[in-house]
Amino acid sequence: MGEAAAAPSRIHGSLVEVAGVGVLLLGRSGIGKSECALELVMRGHRLVADDVVLLGSDADGDPVGWSPELVRHYLELRGIGIVHVPSLFGERAVLDRVKVQLVVQLAAWGVGEVERVGLEQHKELLEGFEIAVIRLPVAPGRNIASLVEVAARNHLLRCQGKSGAADLDERVIALLRGSGR
Repeated sequence: MGEAAAAPSRIHGSLVEVAGVGVLLLGRSGIGKSECALELVMRGHRLVADDVVLLGSDADGDPVGWSPELVRHYLELRGIGIVHVPSLFGERAVLDRVKVQLVVQLAAWGVGEVERVGLEQHKELLEGFEIAVIRLPVAPGRNIASLVEVAARNHLLRCQGKSGAADLDERVIALLRGSGR
């Protein structure tokens, strides 16, 4: 696959498969990427890589992520240490590789702009691949794993041409036109 064609890029993050979507969690050290990945695994999703994600391309040129063999299926949790995910949650809790379809950038609350409506799907270049990106602000009490799960499911809907934000926008415009505005 992509591993033999070109040397993969090494990225600091966590990679999980959520509802069939490869989600790359990025953010500064200590922001909660591994804890979010753990919560997603506990909900039945699968860990692909933690801390070091190798990113290359598959036969179709799409971005694929995996873990270096040495640390494959291990997760570092501050305060607990390093855990082996299949030993804790079973072999179905891990996956060796996944197509990366969505990047979730975790950022401190109040830093930078955050999408409020979601009419447009933002994409960015990551190691030469154009990938959908969302930015999630992290703050105490926010359930980041739930938000990542919703983001992955919403991404699937967008891939099918559906958008809750676009539907609501159309309804508001229709209402405004109907009232003579």
